[in-house]
Amino acid sequence: MHNDFLASVAKRRSYYSIKDESPISDERLKSLIEEAVKHTPSAMNSQSTRVVVLTNKQHDKLWDLTKEALQKVVPSEQFQATSDKIDSFKSGYGTVLFYEDMDVITSLQKQFELYKDNFPVWSHQASGISQFIIWNTLETEGFGASLQHYTELIEEDVKKEWQIPSSWKLIAQMPFGTPTSEPFTKAFLPLENRVKFF
Repeated sequence: MHNDFLASVAKRRSYYSIKDESPISDERLKSLIEEAVKHTPSAMNSQSTRVVVLTNKQHDKLWDLTKEALQKVVPSEQFQATSDKIDSFKSGYGTVLFYEDMDVITSLQKQFELYKDNFPVWSHQASGISQFIIWNTLETEGFGASLQHYTELIEEDVKKEWQIPSSWKLIAQMPFGTPTSEPFTKAFLPLENRVKFF
């Protein structure tokens, strides 16, 4: 039996070789990402996920900022490889920044004290779902994307540059663009070790 959703899930991959081209208009890109965020499930319908989309010069600025931050912590003899990697993300069309609004989470912790330790976990789950939906959506439209985590290195600089609310916590970065090569072959562990069906 064919399932279009699972077929798109199976095709989703990490694309590290991308270029500064978009197969769709910015209006469609914005609309698709808004729909993805709108319909992301979250614990108690908290809707704590926040997203910032950077394209063109704003996208370039993000990866220049990231490279500057990395240059402060990566040994000079290893920096060329790091620089090349950052340039590969910068060569794309845009980047999606994934956030969680900590004010929402703190409020829920106060309202439902019995579950207070769970809300940060549930928040990350909602973010992960949002990341997956947007990633899959981008690839369905002809983009290639990957998920990156330079969070702690760049969060404060990003907040200042784009005036991000102080309550938003940066979770991940997703550079995207038109693919210029095929992704690596993916290996799978035996499903009998991963799924139990009774």
